[in-house]
Amino acid sequence: KCMDILIEFAKGIGKFFINPLFYWAILLVILVGLKRIKYERLQFGAKVFDVFSEWNKTFVFSIVSGLIVTIFVLGSGIVLTYDMLILLSLVTILLSLTLSFSLLSATYTVGVTFFILLIAPLFVDVQSNPFLSDLSNAHYSFLAILLGMFLIIESFLLRTIKRNKTYPSLTLSDRGIWIGQHRVKRIAMIPFFTLVPTGLLTTIEPYWPYLSIGEDTFGLVLFPFVIGVDFIVRGKLPVQVAKEQATYVLMLGIIVLIIAAYSIFLPWLSIVAVIIAIIGKEFIQYRMKVKDRNKLAYFHPENEGLKILGIIPGSPADRLDIYVGETIVKVNGRKVNSDIDFYNALHNSGAYFKLDVLDDQNEVRFVQGARYEGDHHELGFLFAIKPYRIVKAK
Repeated sequence: KCMDILIEFAKGIGKFFINPLFYWAILLVILVGLKRIKYERLQFGAKVFDVFSEWNKTFVFSIVSGLIVTIFVLGSGIVLTYDMLILLSLVTILLSLTLSFSLLSATYTVGVTFFILLIAPLFVDVQSNPFLSDLSNAHYSFLAILLGMFLIIESFLLRTIKRNKTYPSLTLSDRGIWIGQHRVKRIAMIPFFTLVPTGLLTTIEPYWPYLSIGEDTFGLVLFPFVIGVDFIVRGKLPVQVAKEQATYVLMLGIIVLIIAAYSIFLPWLSIVAVIIAIIGKEFIQYRMKVKDRNKLAYFHPENEGLKILGIIPGSPADRLDIYVGETIVKVNGRKVNSDIDFYNALHNSGAYFKLDVLDDQNEVRFVQGARYEGDHHELGFLFAIKPYRIVKAK
């Protein structure tokens, strides 16, 4: 028994590395990072974040999340057929071909997979198809349950976003003024084990597998589930919007999970759960966009001081106790209202500098440090000014 379990776990891990989704996720991160860096150079004249930034520091989150999902899936005996996993991989790849993470929510990847499988019998002879013939009402319930679980995980992914780790860019306001905005982007690969039909594992009556329907033997697959978030914020600190989104997505995930669990006994509820997930996610996104559109731009030119749009990692600014969204009002005792003022005040002071910084509570604090040869000419601060490509063209 123990040897069979170990063999199935080893085989399951091997199947992880032959899944094209694993390699596509890595390529996707690289392509998205290179595209972003090219855009950063056009806007700010320098690379801001490294190519893997959207994926950095998600390893622990992914392992813990995957472990929780694995315990639930294996403990309850959820069985996913190979056609479901293959289709889910293909749908995830297709939805990410735009090089955006916005459709990598489980709402869309699992939702689209669910409805393709649901309508497939209308176009395919299920009984003669070796992939679809294993499907039952229970399998649709299992997909809906996974959707709810990964919505909850998505909410925690949103909470991992840090204040200085969102992606700044410049855009023209309706009045023709250059303002700043931030893209909140994050991607994670959540590896989890699931049971699949046919293998060395057998049923343990009457307790396991509790949710299995019809199968007698089972194998294991380690599946690389990919989730992502991607949206633009102009009217507020991006990290605040991310936390608000996280709360709403968590509530939606709990509702979907409860309905999906009941669908084991009332199969039609699985369709209700997926529809609620899609409508709920679209409503959350729409509500955020409307609220953001109705606010004044948060990163706009100030009458006094320079609001910090971004901070380049590894720069002198990154080593200071300063955050995106705060305002620099003085440099070495001189008031600054433009990047030119900032540059002149900074470079007329020698190797040391002192900044007067206005925080979120409109209280001034003093920050000081030293400049070294090779440091960024503005210490690594990014401001809402004309893009580098326009300044350079002149």
